[in-house]
Amino acid sequence: MSELTEWAYPLAESLLAEPLPRRWQHSLGVAERARTVALVLGEDAELLEASAVLHDIGYSPDLAKTGFHPLDGARYLRDVASADERIVNLVAHHSCAWMEAEARGLREELEGEFPRESAHLNDALCYCDMNTTPDGTPTNPVDRVNEIAGRYGPDSLIGKFIRRAEPEILACTSRVLEHVATAKRQPI
Repeated sequence: MSELTEWAYPLAESLLAEPLPRRWQHSLGVAERARTVALVLGEDAELLEASAVLHDIGYSPDLAKTGFHPLDGARYLRDVASADERIVNLVAHHSCAWMEAEARGLREELEGEFPRESAHLNDALCYCDMNTTPDGTPTNPVDRVNEIAGRYGPDSLIGKFIRRAEPEILACTSRVLEHVATAKRQPI
């Protein structure tokens, strides 16, 4: 483990394991997916893994202020945990968060406080999140989107957001898988 991941795992566990054990299992699964795409990220691989395990900390009852978990988690990481700025930004923008922020009337706030990281890292975190079930096991993005829409209901804010985000989620997954396939074809 790197210094980043040695810091990130216990922090995420302290915020999620007891109050939200299923969310903790999901976060561990997302971090596991991050390790599967490490070969295409080079020096950013550990940054992605740390962001992956932390991406949902904004659901923690201790952190939930706005009810929009990417914003709540990013603010905690920035203001309380003094996290690496790139981790903060990845958590703030994970999995097409700007679309949900827009639906909640929080897009200007989100984008005003937190710049987006590079597209390849945002794609990679979205890929990891949307290829992991709520219980932390691997899935595919179509089933994941359907599960989210079913859990929240198609007419809910989340149900509408996830359907709106679905084309971009699928595009992120395609781009990541294309990068992984290309990397695997490269001679060592």
